[in-house]
Amino acid sequence: MWTVIYIASSRKKAEQVKEILSREGILVNIRPVGNSQLENVSGYEVLVLESEAEEANEIINNTLTR
Repeated sequence: MWTVIYIASSRKKAEQVKEILSREGILVNIRPVGNSQLENVSGYEVLVLESEAEEANEIINNTLTR
């Protein structure tokens, strides 16, 4: 099951978080928040498998707080 671990304000930021997690071997998906067909996107959810959520959170916290 996929779990949201981060909500990015832009696609670029979501891609950066995805890249960080992917380098650590974590499987990542990105999903727009809002209605992407109308281009009314209010952010992007970064999702990982539930079993990797805790590790992914630690990686994000350690990386983004530097």
